[in-house]
Parts: sequence; structure tokens; C-alpha cells
Amino acid sequence: MRRGGVFAVSNDLTRRRLLGGAAGIAGVLALGACGRSGGAAVAPTSEAVRRAEAARQAAGARLVTARLAPRPVTLDLGGPTVDTWAYGDSLPGPLLRGRAGDRLRVDLSNNLPADTTVHWHGVALRNDMDGVPDVTQAKITPGGAFRYEFTVPDPGTYFYHPHVGVQLDRGLYGVLVVDDPDEPGRYDAEWILVLDDWVDGTGRTPDQVLESLARSGTAMGGMDGMGGMGGMGSMTSPLLGGAGDVSYPYYLANGRVPSAPLTFTGRPGQRVRLRIVNAGSDTAFRVAVGGHRLTVTHTDGFAVQPQQTDALLIAMGERFDVELTLGDGVFPLVAAAEGKSGLARALVRTSAGRVPSPSIRPAELGRQVLLANDLRAAAGRAGRTATAEVLQPVDDVPPHARARAHLRHHRRRSPQRHHHRQVHAVTRRRARCEQSRPVGIPLPQRLSRRTRHDGQPFLPPHLTKVVAMSNEVEL
Repeated sequence: MRRGGVFAVSNDLTRRRLLGGAAGIAGVLALGACGRSGGAAVAPTSEAVRRAEAARQAAGARLVTARLAPRPVTLDLGGPTVDTWAYGDSLPGPLLRGRAGDRLRVDLSNNLPADTTVHWHGVALRNDMDGVPDVTQAKITPGGAFRYEFTVPDPGTYFYHPHVGVQLDRGLYGVLVVDDPDEPGRYDAEWILVLDDWVDGTGRTPDQVLESLARSGTAMGGMDGMGGMGGMGSMTSPLLGGAGDVSYPYYLANGRVPSAPLTFTGRPGQRVRLRIVNAGSDTAFRVAVGGHRLTVTHTDGFAVQPQQTDALLIAMGERFDVELTLGDGVFPLVAAAEGKSGLARALVRTSAGRVPSPSIRPAELGRQVLLANDLRAAAGRAGRTATAEVLQPVDDVPPHARARAHLRHHRRRSPQRHHHRQVHAVTRRRARCEQSRPVGIPLPQRLSRRTRHDGQPFLPPHLTKVVAMSNEVEL
């Protein structure tokens, strides 16, 4: 409900709707313990919010406008057709793009038969625009509309999706790119690749899958097989240990199945920037390009010390920017579902040649595999680069063990782990407690939208958004 323009969480919402089951109990205890520290609520119309928005806006900032109209659609995945919900007639949804410091205005018209919102995954923004239903905004009802308007302060690769139920597991997602006007631009072309695990319209819906997981106890943290639910159970990975609970009928690259891949076309010798987003719910992807080495330059929007690798592992919700110099020929870009049997696929073509088989797995997938916590922060623009101490692991646990703990942490803490909403709530509240600051007061540091692979939060030193509730956390 709303009190004087500020949302307050009802007991019913807190116990049953926001944080489910065991994760809910842990989350409520964590939130409650820290909430007692006090602090006045900051309304979206307050002077503090106005000042924070003004500070984020760049000189000469542009107003970037867009419209989103989520609706029921029939999508062609490259052969299979599925009835689902989406922002348009293809996957991913419309690309939104601006420069750091621009103001983004997105008008949403809800043509779905259900409530919805839009969450801006990874973006530092004012709380009332963050898209968490009944917490930072009211749900947008069928036939309703809402204007999202905020400054995008930091360059990087982000994506947007709903935070209502399991709507992300339909076709409701798209990419937001915030360009850095000061970046030198060391590449000749840019490609965007969105990976996904897909079930909607194949005889099951995401809601049915979640219900089955909940009935089996898997969504509440159990590690046992599903029992009676074909294609579901606990998967394993040499890198991660536990690697998910659902074996999907399709794994997609930019909305296409492996037998009908999208083709990126370039010239031999071109340097390409590849922005990769994992929009999947239950699947980490191991990504490689046959015959090529990858140079990782950014993760989740943060510049890192460039590091070469044969392959990289990208977890749910993560984004990587990589650069590669194109060879001569036709090459498979493969995203293997980690610990599962399927893969997503695209092609890279620079000249005539035979198209590789849809089932081919490049040798690079079995060579050096880079994880996010193998990376180190790069010196760069103030406010966008974490310190080396922040990104550096603080213990002697091997990277694969930290990655395994990270995935297990998300799987056990959240029955809707593809949103990671519950985990974010607990980790951000814990960090704010450690900062010993009253809730509702801007902090000198803002938490990144990720945790280290050992489950602890990163604390990159860029500005926090102002919270819009007296006992609410950034989600």
C-alpha cells in the first residue's frame, strides 16, 4: 500500500509474496534486524532524490525515448513456433540505447492479461523506477500504462525484464546499452548476443515448471530429483557442482534454436565487441567461438583488466563484454548449457565456407574457461571502476569452488532464482547494516547487482540510489 507517496510493505506481502518459504524467513529476519536502525523514509518527490538525479545527469544530456507494449504473441524460434508474451514480434525485445548521463523515458502500455512491471537489471537508478511490484511501484494492471523516467549514470551492458511472477521466463526481456562517450572504441563492429533457456509454449509454461519445483521441494532448496516430472532434476557440472534443476527443450541465442542460428557477418581481421547477456532462469552457459580467443573487457558493466581466454562461463543475469579479432571462414559461436546436454548457437561468417554442424562443440569449450571472479578491476573512469581489493577474492578458495557456492546460494535461496530478487534483498540489507548508515540516507557506495562467487557482495564505489521506503532495500 502507499502512504504519502511512499510504498509500505504489508505483513502479507513480506511473509508470502516477496520472500517465499525458507528464503522468506531468512530475508524477513535480515530485513527486520537492520530496519531497527532507524532512518526516515525518502519519498520519490523529495529534494534528496531530485539532487541525486541532477548529479547523475551529464552536461548536454539527451532525452532518449522509447515505448514498450508487452502482449501475447506467437514467436518463430527458427522452426518451432511458440505462444508466449513478448515486447515485440522477435527475441530479444527492442534494443534501448543511450549515453552515460542521458535521461531515459520509456512509456509502457500493458497489453497482457496480467499485471506487469519493468526492472532495469544492473542499472543504478531512483528506487521508484526500479520495477519491483508492490515494493517500489504498484503493479501495472492489464490495460494500464506507466512512464519510467530516470538518468542512466553509468556505461555498460544491461537488460530489462519484469519482476512479476515468472514473466521473465516468457519473452519479456531486452537489452539496454549505455555507451561511454569517453571510451576510445578499439573495435570495428559490435554484436549483441542474448542467451536464454526456453520452455514457454512447448507444452509447459514457466508457471507450471515453478509449481512442480515447489511441490518437489527443489525450489525450496532441495537437491533431490523431481520425481515424475520429465526433464527436471538436479544437474551437475565439473566447474559448478550443482548446475540447475530444469533441462529445457530449447536453448536460444537471440531467440533462435541451434538448427536455425543467427549469423554475424564481418571481415577477416575485424575487431569485434561482443556484448553477451544471460537472460536464462536456471542455466549457466559456457561460451566459446571456434578458432578464436576471447578478450574479456567488462563484466556487469564494470571495466576489468583485459584477459584472454578460450571460453567463459556466464551465470544467470550476468553480462560480459568481450573482444575478438575475426578469422577467415565460418565459425560456430556456441553457448553450452553448463551441466546439461543442450546448447545455444550462432554463426560468425567472414567469407564463403561450409556451415558447421548444429551439434558441433568447439575445442575451445574444453580449454581455458574464465569465470567472473577470475577478473580484476581496471583503472578507469571514476565512479565506474571497483578497486582491485573489491574484485579480488579474499580467501584461498579455488575459483571453481566459489562459482559452485555462488550458484548453489542462488538456487537454494530463491524459488524464482532467475530474478535473484530475494538474494539481492538480503545481501544489500546486510551490506547497508555493515555501513552503519540510517536507511533512507544516500550511501557513499552503491552495491553492484552481483555477488562474489563465495556469496559475499561486491562493493564498487559508485553512487547509491536513494531508497524510497523507510525499511526497503535496493533490489
